[in-house]
Amino acid sequence: MLRIGVAGFLHESNTFLKQPTVYDAFEGASLTRGETMRERWLNASHELGGMLTGAGELGIECVPLYATFAVPSGTIAAETYERIAGELITELERALPLDGLLLALHGATVAENHPDADGELLRRVRQVVGNELPVVITFDLHANISPQMAALSTCAVGYRSNPHLDQRDRGLDAAHLLGRILTEGVRPAQALVSPPMLIQNSRQHTSAPPAKALYDTLAEVLAWPGILTASIAMGFPHADVAEMGAHFIAVSDGDPQRASQAAKHLAQTAWNMRHEFAGALPSVQVAVARAAQATATPVALMDVGDNVGGGSEANSTAILHEVLRQQMRDALIVLHDAEAVQRCIAAGVRNTVTLTTGQPPLTVTGRVRTLHDGLFEETQVRHGGWTRNDQGLTAVVETAERHTLVFTTRRMAPFSLQQLISLGVYPERKRALVVKGVIAPRAAYEPVAKEFILVDSPGATCDNPALLPYRSRRRPLFPLEPDAEWLE
Repeated sequence: MLRIGVAGFLHESNTFLKQPTVYDAFEGASLTRGETMRERWLNASHELGGMLTGAGELGIECVPLYATFAVPSGTIAAETYERIAGELITELERALPLDGLLLALHGATVAENHPDADGELLRRVRQVVGNELPVVITFDLHANISPQMAALSTCAVGYRSNPHLDQRDRGLDAAHLLGRILTEGVRPAQALVSPPMLIQNSRQHTSAPPAKALYDTLAEVLAWPGILTASIAMGFPHADVAEMGAHFIAVSDGDPQRASQAAKHLAQTAWNMRHEFAGALPSVQVAVARAAQATATPVALMDVGDNVGGGSEANSTAILHEVLRQQMRDALIVLHDAEAVQRCIAAGVRNTVTLTTGQPPLTVTGRVRTLHDGLFEETQVRHGGWTRNDQGLTAVVETAERHTLVFTTRRMAPFSLQQLISLGVYPERKRALVVKGVIAPRAAYEPVAKEFILVDSPGATCDNPALLPYRSRRRPLFPLEPDAEWLE
């Protein structure tokens, strides 16, 4: 029987954050080896679950090797990268011989010693398995795809949905594609095209203009004769690396020219729309005023500058300051503040507590409503594909103005309403929801929010790329260089 390995190493690395990401961040989020990996991921709405399931559907022996991820954060410390990459390679070596490998990557992983951390991992994999073994990878829609990643993978399959609701499907695609390579004699030819442009995070909503038109074009390309798969990597602007920006990849059956034609068609479509993928968001003041005047509530104020899914600290009070200044009532905000949680525990449920929290610091007084262990589960398909979640010890405080402040011990991206409902907090009853994300939380919040306002808030994940101190990116790059030309 054919044997394929399944492994994963996923991290979205914001290089503008000063604090490096260490091993504990991965171990604390999810790190599994061997059969424990199957137990953790088989039924998850994640590409790893799709890979494991897809291999089983093909009747191929699936060998779980190693998988880990961490919540988006800063550049991975060199020693952490070496340890994780070393552990994954060790498990791969133990499993040999294999007939193929499925590898879940992010595509925007950066280590202190390897800016192209995904490409470096693939290089080490090739050192072990050789150049002939088929290696099919999956990557996040926000990936920055390097030439090395494209050259060292047999096929690359990217997400097609933001919020990411198709991760499991892409894992299934990768498994079935590997199965065709092994059993049908399919001969993948892969092409990568990288026009000089970036796409702002606020323009990466695949179900809305302008991104929808680009993904409609992708659907057409996927139907072209001879095309095995094709993908768009919209990029992660908060990784200051040479390959930062938008990328387009296509794979044909034995026809490099066809693959190149498909990738160029996608790239040209995006380049023609480049002005639509740039622009400004409403200020904090304007956004809060709109929420205060809204007749249909709640309004989701997307705190773009403090996007946990992009690596932020989840502690910005910029929008809350403005909410208080405009005397708006009945808002909800989740803040990462372990010290505040301890203060609430010391005060006790039903008692009054005064706290100074967040950045810029804000002093609030309220009643401790709830103390909770911070564990919750999400059974629906949601961005990230996570089911079991842990935001650490958590406290809920209610103020006299009916504001609900949720303090967590661990950073948690707002990808599940169970984050709130598990605490006895019902977001549909609020006027405004301060949500620390951009597009990703929509899958969770669309059932309750009547309006979404993306806010030009300050912070480590601000939407305007001109505010970021790039040193390593390619140049020129539209819109940072408005006169950039592409002569592909």
